[in-house]
Amino acid sequence: MHAPEQFDAGLMWFRRDLRCQDNAALFHALRACRRVYGVFVFDTELLDPLPRADRRVEFIHRSVQALDTDLRALAGNADAGLIVLHGPARTLLPELALALHVQAVYTNHDHEPAAITRDNQVRGSLANVGISLRTAKDHVIFERDEVLSHSGTPHTRFSAYCAQWLAQLTPFHARAYEVETHAASLAARPEAWRKSAPTLQELGFHATNLAQLALLPGRTGALTQWQEFAARMDHYHLTRDYPAVRGPSYLGIHLRFGTLSIREVVRLAWERYRQGDPGATKWLVELVWREFYIQLLAHFPHVVEHAFQKDMERLPWDHSPHGRKLFAAWCAGQTGFPLVDAGMRQLHATGYMHNRLRMVAASFLTRQLGVDWRWGERHFAEHLNDYELASNNGNWQWAAGTGCDAQPWFRIFNPTAQSLQYDAQGKFLRRYLPELARLPDEEIHAPERASPIELEAAGITLGVDYPAPIVDLGEARRAALQRHAAIQQERRR
Repeated sequence: MHAPEQFDAGLMWFRRDLRCQDNAALFHALRACRRVYGVFVFDTELLDPLPRADRRVEFIHRSVQALDTDLRALAGNADAGLIVLHGPARTLLPELALALHVQAVYTNHDHEPAAITRDNQVRGSLANVGISLRTAKDHVIFERDEVLSHSGTPHTRFSAYCAQWLAQLTPFHARAYEVETHAASLAARPEAWRKSAPTLQELGFHATNLAQLALLPGRTGALTQWQEFAARMDHYHLTRDYPAVRGPSYLGIHLRFGTLSIREVVRLAWERYRQGDPGATKWLVELVWREFYIQLLAHFPHVVEHAFQKDMERLPWDHSPHGRKLFAAWCAGQTGFPLVDAGMRQLHATGYMHNRLRMVAASFLTRQLGVDWRWGERHFAEHLNDYELASNNGNWQWAAGTGCDAQPWFRIFNPTAQSLQYDAQGKFLRRYLPELARLPDEEIHAPERASPIELEAAGITLGVDYPAPIVDLGEARRAALQRHAAIQQERRR
């Protein structure tokens, strides 16, 4: 955005940026408008397909309540706050803008294809009544065409993208938008829009176990988690791969819904990176992976339903009834491979899955079971609290060997070897597979290898208390290599 035009009134449309602090579009709105109203729409076009008990909806609902409180405090006016609507955003937003007599609507970019389509429709509806839609970059440091190859084309290899991303980064890109200095422009809501936001039940949803997960919503929750991680970021490279250890940042949901600013976390990580901190360096690279997948989705939207590597569309996934049974066992955490099963059960119990387990589970489904990556991608999309289309899609295609920067076709995770390496004492396995808790550390990673005496002592009957492996790893590996090798051979012709 350039130097602000001066408008009498503007509307700030909050979406995946549920905070007042360091919010790009809100900053631009407050600078350009004498009066600024805030709105959040519980968009039925997004909500209707979701399960009625969805942790993400509850997290958003509570974060919207917190945002309303923060806006009132920032304005110093109890009547300021947030206008909260429930219905299709593409129609409600233009109607509200017209009713409030604003000259411009401000919002931050959403890079997903469906959101782009919605925003274009909203832009057209607003233009028809003489209102402009002004958008800003907020969710990422670099977007779309800001990091391109020397030939001006999108990067399709992460290593080159990452090197250029780090080389381009300056303090300017990570500086905060000082919203507070323009807070006087926050306006009181007109009387007709001062009613309370709909309850979770009025939205058609039920409470989940979110409160028991210590997953605090809103800006306060984001800062609490950010400060906790910042204190141990230096060790991130040493702890990130071990699911029984508090190694990850657990900030995914806060970055996803914008209760935390990407600029805020990059500033500190980049400062430590320049000091040679290996933990901060590793985490900063993970943030670059996130932006790599976002720009990839923007340039190659076909990846939503199709393989990035178009010839990989010919991979023969098992869509048969047998394949569906394998998929159902994977979803239920009943594959007979403890690390895969523990990861899936963690996902269903908490809405979170440790990143290494995401890779292992995805590799197992696509490589060992031969099941379509799109099935797994959709299952994660339904259950992950921090689900983001670009990252979820990119990581699944990486694991399946169909993506642009795919895991090499000949490298296949062995879930038992991964379990021995990253959960040697079985602490994580015992947490989510209590039926295996009495097995010795040496046997818990592969119960089928335990002796009858050890199984009896642990109170386990394979196939009853815990399933026998649903696939032979050796045979599955050979089949996976054959599937990919056929396409590799065609490429060389």
